[in-house]
Amino acid sequence: MTAAALAAPTFAALGEPSRLRIVELLRAGPRAVGDIADALGLRQPQVSKHLRVLGEAGLVRVEPVARRRVYRLEQQRFAEIGDWLESFEALWETRLDALGALLESGAADAPAHPVPPTRPTQES
Repeated sequence: MTAAALAAPTFAALGEPSRLRIVELLRAGPRAVGDIADALGLRQPQVSKHLRVLGEAGLVRVEPVARRRVYRLEQQRFAEIGDWLESFEALWETRLDALGALLESGAADAPAHPVPPTRPTQES
């Protein structure tokens, strides 16, 4: 999956605080819609809408169990997010290593652009 295809719907879904709270709750294990609503203090229709968005983003999946709809996190999607984030980690490690080397060399002590001396002011 391309980064753009992964990032847009995934982070749009996670960007809403209630949906992020639902994901955090589901980290502990599968839950029915009513259990999620009770745990978060939300109405069931609100939770169902949030779960629909999370499902469309591939973050959760639903399993009918008797008369209940039980939701669980979609592990593959979170693995893809982890892989995507790791690509940025490597980029930042390289940049921070270069900054560390610069700081250790003392080159950071010299100003990049010398500051011109200030003129003395004349007192009246």
